[in-house]
Amino acid sequence: MTQAERLVFLINYLLDENNQLQSIDIPAHEAERKRLLRSLMNIREPKTVSEEFLEVQDAYLQEECIRKGIVRLSDLSMIQTGIYLWQGDITRLSTDAIVNAANSALLGCFVPCHGCIDNAIHSAAGVELRLECSHIMKEQKTEEPVGKAKLTKAYNLPCRYVLHTVGPMIFGEVTEKDCEQLSDCYRSCLELAAAYQLKSVAFCCISTGEFHFPNEKAAEIAVQTVRDYQKKNQNSLEVVFNVFKDKDYQIYRRLLE
Repeated sequence: MTQAERLVFLINYLLDENNQLQSIDIPAHEAERKRLLRSLMNIREPKTVSEEFLEVQDAYLQEECIRKGIVRLSDLSMIQTGIYLWQGDITRLSTDAIVNAANSALLGCFVPCHGCIDNAIHSAAGVELRLECSHIMKEQKTEEPVGKAKLTKAYNLPCRYVLHTVGPMIFGEVTEKDCEQLSDCYRSCLELAAAYQLKSVAFCCISTGEFHFPNEKAAEIAVQTVRDYQKKNQNSLEVVFNVFKDKDYQIYRRLLE
């Protein structure tokens, strides 16, 4: 099956399993088909899926991953001992774990093709990630608290694991509690990574997007928390600060240099 055939198969499967979507026509152009597939994956509830679908989906997403280009830690330059700064798509990173800025439901973003990191990670990982997150939340029986972290497999991402953490949401002025909770997010991820004997973690800019934490202050907290953790634990856990926007790159570069 070619990549184009896989794409059509996956779209048809997702349309056929939802009666409300069966009137949707498959677009002619590849870019529009890819957008439709991502949208259908985004809105899909965590429920049983066929082995055939997973086989085709995994083959499709893994080839897309290779096409985007996998970035390994050895491809990056260390900016400080044990710390790297990289600007780009976090779903390309082949670290032991990447960090997902999740919401309290911990099921990923259901808004079709939304620009948040949660949507990007779930879209690249595949439907298995939402299924595992759903299992975790059913066991937990309550929303995910701010500042904690959960670990899942990475499925079709090039990393090994995903660390999910819920950052503070800012309404108005940033409070001391907000700062403490953001620091807790970074610390919880580092501690969970160490518990699983991971050697490298890539952090996104937690809470600075849809949760409106000021970029400069968030970066200061991120860098200080990581530095304090590395100094206190003196372990070999290496950290990548992953940024997407030019503004965040300039902030982190200034703080780290």
